[in-house]
Amino acid sequence: MLGYVTIGANDFARALEFYDKVLAGLGAQRGMGGERVQGYVADGGPMIMICKPFDGEAATHGNGTMFALAAPSREVVDKVHADALAAGAKDEGAAGERMPGFYAAYFRDLDGNKLCVFKMG
Repeated sequence: MLGYVTIGANDFARALEFYDKVLAGLGAQRGMGGERVQGYVADGGPMIMICKPFDGEAATHGNGTMFALAAPSREVVDKVHADALAAGAKDEGAAGERMPGFYAAYFRDLDGNKLCVFKMG
C-alpha cells in the first residue's frame, strides 16, 4: 500500500550526502530525482524521497512522526545506526530488543526527522 514518503531537508546537498551514507547499509540507491527532490529505492520497496519543501518554507519535523526502515538482520540495524551517527545524526536510542522479536535503533537526521531501523523476528 505504501508507495513513498517524503522527508523535508533545509540543506538539500548535505541531506543527500547524509542519506547516501545511511541508506547504503539497507541496499538503497538513488533513483529518480531532480533539483528539489531525490528518491532512494531498495529491492522494489517503497521509495524515500528527500526534498526541498515545495512551498519554499523551512522543512520541519512533526512531533510523533517517525519513519521506520526495515532491515534484513540485526547486524544491519547496528550498521545503519552507526553509519547514521557517523554521518551526523543524533542518537535517539541505541540498537536493542524493544520487545520480543523486535530489534530496533533510533536516530534523528540533520533536520530533526526521527527514523527507526528495525528487524522484526
